[in-house]
Amino acid sequence: MDERVDIAAVRDYFMSLQDQIVQRLETLDGEVQFKREQFDHSNGGLARPRVAAGGALIEKAAVQFTHSLGDQLPPAATERSPELAGRSFQAVAISLIVHPRSPYVPTTHMNLRCFLVEVPERPVWYFGGGWDLTPYYAFVEDCKHRHRVAAAACQPFGWTVYEEMKAACDAYFQLPHRGEPRGIGGLFFDDWTRGGFAQSFALVRSIGDRLLPAYEPIVQRRRDIPWGARERDFQCYRRGRYAEFNLGIDRGTRYGLQSGRRIESVLASLPPEVIWRYDWQPEPGTPEARLTDYFLKARDWLNEPDVA
Repeated sequence: MDERVDIAAVRDYFMSLQDQIVQRLETLDGEVQFKREQFDHSNGGLARPRVAAGGALIEKAAVQFTHSLGDQLPPAATERSPELAGRSFQAVAISLIVHPRSPYVPTTHMNLRCFLVEVPERPVWYFGGGWDLTPYYAFVEDCKHRHRVAAAACQPFGWTVYEEMKAACDAYFQLPHRGEPRGIGGLFFDDWTRGGFAQSFALVRSIGDRLLPAYEPIVQRRRDIPWGARERDFQCYRRGRYAEFNLGIDRGTRYGLQSGRRIESVLASLPPEVIWRYDWQPEPGTPEARLTDYFLKARDWLNEPDVA
């Protein structure tokens, strides 16, 4: 007997997770309020953008929920499965980006999604997503914490799950034209059906539920570190790398543009302020140089020495 694919349960979980994260981010900031919008579509689809800007902690954040239905998958969703092209589908997703005001608090990202595609034999479904961390002034303690929580999220489903997802994250969040990663990695998975629908969904919930425990302690440790024009300048410079990845490489951005989603929602992940400089290089031995010289490498953060 085929296992039931409960897309409604995924939708309910993602909307609940969106509400929890928005409420917690508002509490952490203390000033900012997310704009809450809802767009109902005639075919049963739903979009719930949640965007905030101008807070004490949060310079810009977006926590988005979408339930899309369509007659055929966009090209970005069939690159690895061309046999699904032209099929009707449902896609349920939550995506998050937080661009903090302080250069000492890293940017964080999460995306979780479930696709259900109608085919003659039986429905095809799969999960995808993950989360990563993009620091500007990085700390070993924070990187290790992030990966320990990531490993804990995967541990009930087999130790190799974390290792596989970490390796996939390191491979995906790369800027090949720069020869460097976007950040210090995390978890990434796609076309995930392992163990059946119930177990795959349980893994997705384990990852989603740990986003805040993986991020909030880092925020609390770093939010009050003094900073000035130098740190802000470097933050905006490094944000340029984030924009390059999202606009030039990220499959999620291409999917949103190809599927005709509301453009304001698709591009809500972009940083609020960015600068580019021609052939700029940090001075050797500075904290700015240490970001690329040490932190932006594929490391075994679970076993990294506490003082590097």
